[in-house]
Amino acid sequence: MKLLFDLFPLIVFFGIFKFYDIFLATAAAIVATFIQVGYFWTRHRRFETIHILTLVVITVFGGLTILLKDDIFIKWKPTIINWLFSGIIVTMLLFARKSALEYIMGGQISLPPPVWKNLNWAWAAFFAVLGALNLYVAFYYNLEAAPQARTEAWVNFKVFWMLGLTFAFAVLQMLYLSRHIELEEKQ
Repeated sequence: MKLLFDLFPLIVFFGIFKFYDIFLATAAAIVATFIQVGYFWTRHRRFETIHILTLVVITVFGGLTILLKDDIFIKWKPTIINWLFSGIIVTMLLFARKSALEYIMGGQISLPPPVWKNLNWAWAAFFAVLGALNLYVAFYYNLEAAPQARTEAWVNFKVFWMLGLTFAFAVLQMLYLSRHIELEEKQ
């Protein structure tokens, strides 16, 4: 259920885009993100950092998309979000007492410090590459196609490929972690 809740703005964006256009889809995604954050606050009396980060970025870049009638800004949003995640992970690795993922997941699993470090570097690299892939698909993929076809290809990449790649990477990370979790349980 949480996954569906976290994907709510993306689902709204995709559904509206398929029936209308990128500008109405962007406006709907902004509204959906405000609803998501408001609902979470009403239910839990706190905010999740990822929701607030997404709200700020989609409001700024989505707002510019709508205001200037130029989809270049909304196409930058996934890259900005992924590069922010990568930057936060790297910054915490270098300067914080706990790594980002240890801070998030440390209460659920216990891992040796080198494993936490490897896990964080892997996710930082993944988010950096995912952000770069988004830029490629948004601005350089299939340049000979009509603008609407290129936008549709980008939306499909954003919705299906980025989610699929993230899911596949998470599964690989779980396989990597499973070796270390089993070691922890045997001791």
